[in-house]
Amino acid sequence: MTARGFGWWGRRRGAALDIGLGVLSALECAGEGIGFAEASHAPGAVGALFGLAAGSTLVLRRRWPIAVVLVSIAVTPAEMGYLMAVVGLYTLAASDVPRRITTVLAGMSLAAVLLVTFVRLRQDVAAADFDPGSWYVPLVSVFMSVGLTAPPVLLGLYIGARRRLMESLRERADSLEQELSLLADQAEQRAQLARTEERTRIAREMHDVVAHRVSLMVVHAAALQAVAPKDPQKAVRNAALVGEMGRQALTELREMLGVLRAEPVPPAAVRPPAGSPAAPPAGRPPAETPAASPAAPVPEDGPGPGLGGVEELVEQSRAAGTAVELLVQGEARAYAPDVEQTAYRVVQEALTNVHKHAAGATVVVRLAHRDEEVAMQVENGPCDAAAATDARLPSGGNGLLGMRERVTALGGVFVSGPTDEGGFRVSAVLPAGR
Repeated sequence: MTARGFGWWGRRRGAALDIGLGVLSALECAGEGIGFAEASHAPGAVGALFGLAAGSTLVLRRRWPIAVVLVSIAVTPAEMGYLMAVVGLYTLAASDVPRRITTVLAGMSLAAVLLVTFVRLRQDVAAADFDPGSWYVPLVSVFMSVGLTAPPVLLGLYIGARRRLMESLRERADSLEQELSLLADQAEQRAQLARTEERTRIAREMHDVVAHRVSLMVVHAAALQAVAPKDPQKAVRNAALVGEMGRQALTELREMLGVLRAEPVPPAAVRPPAGSPAAPPAGRPPAETPAASPAAPVPEDGPGPGLGGVEELVEQSRAAGTAVELLVQGEARAYAPDVEQTAYRVVQEALTNVHKHAAGATVVVRLAHRDEEVAMQVENGPCDAAAATDARLPSGGNGLLGMRERVTALGGVFVSGPTDEGGFRVSAVLPAGR
């Protein structure tokens, strides 16, 4: 017994079949050997032993098919081993033995049977009392030799080709299964990566939307606490500003969550007819949808805040008590929506960082409209340490990272770092992308 099966056979059934065929072949050759020994004036026991030894080689047909066929050819002159010859030729043709060897051995077996049959028929015809004609012996010899050789060889070739085809199909099926499994794993990895990127994008958008206004609210609240005992009227104005900014932050947050919860709607279901008064401008959603608000946070591939809102950001920071100067170079023009939104978010986050970490510092916001790009820079001077301590604004440490991701995703350049005067500078350059 081996790990594969029984002996060199793959299964017990194959071993039982070959052993059974070997026994039948040995008995056949033993009987024919006795007749051959008596015709040769030799002891019958010698012929029987010779036939048993020759016929039992059929057991080895799966392991050594060439040897079995050679033995069958060798005993053909003794007119024995017909079963061994037929089964051996079939096994040889069905195996992986090169076709040249199969052809040569099949030809040798055909020639041996033809010669033996021809000689035996001539002897029988000569001993008979009638003359069948000169054509009888050659024709019958050819029919018998071809009948004993051609069918097993052709059947073996067919079975061998079919077996190889099935193995090829099985290997191809296994290969396809492995490829499908690999594709499924890759699809799962892509889906996981897409989910991770979407969570990162949503977190960045929420940060940009809420952090700026909440920072301004904290700054105004600190100012309100400072001026309330001295100037009640100014305290009232600051309180109104805090309330307004809080409402704006809640509105933007609600609109962001509404976009995230919204079910996908086919475009045909929401597109008004051509020429309808309710039809929005090309590239913008209907006015009644939450995404129509200029400050509504929507996915980055849709319309959103742009460079036109930078002046409003500056005014809000000025209202919070920060000295902000806005400098614009070049002629303002429209850019691609993602470029506009990214530029807006960079300025917004830079001003938010000023409120968090450099309260009381003067700020200069520069916008430069160039031929193939738009550049922005937010630079603040040294901060008022006491004011920065009073603000006590927490920081998650992701603001600069989010700005860099946004800019580099569009093929732009982002640089940030401290200045020689003790301040901080944030610079970004984006391709125009009209």
